[in-house]
Amino acid sequence: MIESQPQTVPAELSDGGAEAAALDHQRLARAGALRDRVVGEVTRVYIGKTEVVQLLLAAMLARGHVLLEGVPGLAKTTLAKAMATSLGGQFRRIQFTPDLLPADITGTYVFNQRSQLFELRRGPLFAQVVLADEINRAPAKTQSALLEAMQERQVTIEGETQSLPNPFLVLATQNPVEQEGVYLLPEAQIDRFLVRIRLDYPTLSDEMRMLRTYDHPPEPVQAVATMAEVLELAAWIDGVHVEERVVSYIVRLVQATRQHPRVALGASPRASLALMRLAKAWALLAGRDFVTPDDVQALLGPALEHRIMVTTDASIEGVTAAAVLADVVHRTKVVETPTGVVVPTDLHIGPL
Repeated sequence: MIESQPQTVPAELSDGGAEAAALDHQRLARAGALRDRVVGEVTRVYIGKTEVVQLLLAAMLARGHVLLEGVPGLAKTTLAKAMATSLGGQFRRIQFTPDLLPADITGTYVFNQRSQLFELRRGPLFAQVVLADEINRAPAKTQSALLEAMQERQVTIEGETQSLPNPFLVLATQNPVEQEGVYLLPEAQIDRFLVRIRLDYPTLSDEMRMLRTYDHPPEPVQAVATMAEVLELAAWIDGVHVEERVVSYIVRLVQATRQHPRVALGASPRASLALMRLAKAWALLAGRDFVTPDDVQALLGPALEHRIMVTTDASIEGVTAAAVLADVVHRTKVVETPTGVVVPTDLHIGPL
C-alpha cells in the first residue's frame, strides 16, 4: 500500500502555487485516510494487488470508467461489488448477452392500467456503480447506448433525456481470450474508458490465502465511506498541481506513441487529458498536492495501453502495446531544458 505521508521531491516539482495552497495538510490527510479505509475493507474479500483497488478509487475520483480484463474466475464481480459497497454507493450488475436491447439497460416507458398513463421504469444504468459484465457480448446498438451513458452521463429514452446519478462509474469486464460469440468493442468506445486493468492469476501465497479465507466466508463488506466524500475529493483534484515540465513529459510520452514505428494508431489528445487527470487523483490519494514523474510512469500502462494499436507485423511478431509503452518510457527523457540538454534521472517504476 502506498504511504499517505507527503513525499520529498525537488522544489521545481513541488511548487504548487495558489492551486496547491488550497489543499492543506488536513485535506491531504483525509484523502489518504479514505484511501486506507477503502483499500482495507475491499481487500478483506478481494485478494490481490492493493494497487488495483487504489486505481479503481482514483478512476472514480477522476470521473472515469474502468475496463477490467481477465479470464473468468479472477473475482472481477467480487471486486466491483466490494468497491461499491465500501463507498456506500448504489450498485447494479448487467449481464451482457447477444439479445440484450438498449431498453434493457436504459429503461422504458410502461403503461399503467390504473392511472392510464405511461410511467418510466428506469433500467439498471441508474446506479452510481454499474458492473457491465462481459460487455463484448452485447450487439453494437446496446453498446452505443452504454457509450452515451459513459460519455454524457445521461440516457435517452423515447426521445427524452434522463440524467444519471452522480457520481457514475461503469466497471466493464471482458475475457481477452474468448473470441466466439462476442462483438469486439469499437475503438471509440474503448477510448472512453479512463483505464484498463489487466487482472492476472493470483500468486501462490495469494491463492492459498484465498482458500483459507473462503473456507469460512468473511463478514460482508461494510460502508467505510460515502459518495458525498467521493464527490468532495473529486472536487479537490483541481487543486493538485502539475508542474509545467511534468505536463511536457506527459505530452511527449503520448506523442511518442503516435511516432513509434511499431504503432498503427497512437494515443489521442483525450489520452493526454486522461493521464493527467488520473495522475492528479493518484497523487491526492497518496497524500500529495502535486504530481511527480513517478505517478505518470506508474499510470502510463493502465491509461494508455488500451488506446494504442500495434502494426500487423508487430502483432504477428508478438509485440504488445505494453512492450511499446515500455520502450516509449525508456526513450523519452523525464526532463529536458529548452536547449535540449537532458537532465539525468534515475526514475523507474514497474507496471501496476
